[in-house]
Amino acid sequence: MIDSTRLTSGITVGTQPPLRRINLLTRIAGRTGFDVAWVTDHFLGFFPRAIWDRDFSWAASPDSSPHLYYDYQALMGYLAHRNIHIGVGVTESIRRHPVLLAQFALTMSHLAKRAPILGIGSGERENVEPYGLPFERPVSRLEEALQVIRLCLDSDGPIDFKGEFFTLDRAVMDLLPKPDRIPQVWIAAHGPRMLRLTGEYGDGWYPTFPMTPGEFEGALATIRGHARRVGRDPAAIVPGWQLFAVIGKSTVHARELLDSPVVRFTSLLAPGYLWEKAGLEHPFGPEFRGMIDFVPQDYGKAQMQHAMSQVDLDVLSQMVVWGTPDSITEQLQTYVDLGLRHLVLQPASALVSRRDALFSLRASVSIQRKLRRG
Repeated sequence: MIDSTRLTSGITVGTQPPLRRINLLTRIAGRTGFDVAWVTDHFLGFFPRAIWDRDFSWAASPDSSPHLYYDYQALMGYLAHRNIHIGVGVTESIRRHPVLLAQFALTMSHLAKRAPILGIGSGERENVEPYGLPFERPVSRLEEALQVIRLCLDSDGPIDFKGEFFTLDRAVMDLLPKPDRIPQVWIAAHGPRMLRLTGEYGDGWYPTFPMTPGEFEGALATIRGHARRVGRDPAAIVPGWQLFAVIGKSTVHARELLDSPVVRFTSLLAPGYLWEKAGLEHPFGPEFRGMIDFVPQDYGKAQMQHAMSQVDLDVLSQMVVWGTPDSITEQLQTYVDLGLRHLVLQPASALVSRRDALFSLRASVSIQRKLRRG
């Protein structure tokens, strides 16, 4: 189990080919003290094919695609023999029935050497609507799914459940977890309803949007308040954060990285309300919900280039953690002091150049190691 009393760290190994890169990142994670190797669950990536070229990122090439993804469940099974927690950050209950998600988590409890983490959220439009699936009332659907998953993980005997989205009639899920590898459910929560669900059903909190220290503290207090209300131990819920970062060798270098196309694009995945807080309107409109609403094939090259040109660097600097490794460590220590207990640094700067990728990886290891040591 991931400890909620000390800072732990994770690394996103992803689900994108080639397999050798995933193997390498997982080995690095195990050898450098990371606690969790996180995979992702996507049909599509966020980068539109229209801008996927070397001017955008060193990782792009004319014959490559930003939308190559392995199935996360198969990949987690493949990685199960590693001596590290394996988690998905995150899946949803639109493409996969909650009983299937629970069965998978219970199966991983037997395959893996450490307790698996089932990260779950309300979903993203890009993985749903292009495949003929409805993206209506996703939070309400998730609430039912969490109830079903908890019944499967925690109940004995046949399960009855009648909801708007899911119905179980004496359904059986008798597979029990290994006692020392009980699966954890982490919830990707930002808004009030999602924070409530985290307090009621989650073992961990796994947000991705930027937050000020005050916002982080307030959201965590909300989660813990809902946990107490339903008789759960609020201190047992692990406060995590997957955080986009731009890491430079110097402050000047980091500022230059902010101005790169791929980092500018990252700010477009932030929702309209975050732009509004900075006094600007999101290029895709004030109601745009960021990565939740973004379907990459709906945007052409000219449209994306225009949107990226609208990114104000002062605003962008508020949407990502950026700076030198030392300054980022100092910034993040504030959140650790407020209760952050699992950190996953996602260095957007790694996509700017091969050199920046190597530096960002080394720096991420160093930052998280320093924070763990206190």
